[in-house]
Amino acid sequence: MKAAEAQAVRRRKRRSGLPARLLKGALSAAVACAGWIAWIYWKIESFEPKMELPEYDAGIVLGAALWNGEPSPGLKERLDKAFELYREGRFRVFILTGGYDHAGSRLTEAEGMKHYLAALGVPEDRLLLEPEARSTYENLAFSRDVMDRERLRTALIVTHDFHAARARDVARWLGYEQPGFAAAESSVLPASQRHVREIAAFTKWKLDSVLLRIGLQIPDRPGL
Repeated sequence: MKAAEAQAVRRRKRRSGLPARLLKGALSAAVACAGWIAWIYWKIESFEPKMELPEYDAGIVLGAALWNGEPSPGLKERLDKAFELYREGRFRVFILTGGYDHAGSRLTEAEGMKHYLAALGVPEDRLLLEPEARSTYENLAFSRDVMDRERLRTALIVTHDFHAARARDVARWLGYEQPGFAAAESSVLPASQRHVREIAAFTKWKLDSVLLRIGLQIPDRPGL
């Protein structure tokens, strides 16, 4: 009888301690999540894009959305930055990378960028297209294929300042040789929106890079 009573007391104690254990676990998870977000935010904000070489073989412009077949205001910021660097002689040819935004798109991002730069006077033979990529990983992986085909060795990667740290992480993973980075500052994308999206996208890339390391296929998803 006493043994049964003692066992019942132990069960009650375990049950009464369960909410505390759950709360402790939830708090630990929240602290870990907050720490991860803070670390990713620090990586994004602390990265300073640099051009280590005086000139690069190619300037890779990472794609973004088209609006009615034309570069969105955000993409125009990247293209204007790249055009400025091209005029300064920082690279010889463009690699414009980006596939279709969504089903029903008339042009790929690469084609929309080509039309924009051609209207600024860039000769068409200086505009190389990579029209398949749907993520930052694919942008840089497929652009490497273009570089190999055209016998281009060095690349200056052009994107936004908030995106540059992730682009560098992907480029390093892919083994780019001395990549340079140039970043456009955005006056059209709200700071809160771009930071929330970039923290989520950077986290996703870190998870997918683990899948790559263990030999699993990355799903074909935009936003990587």
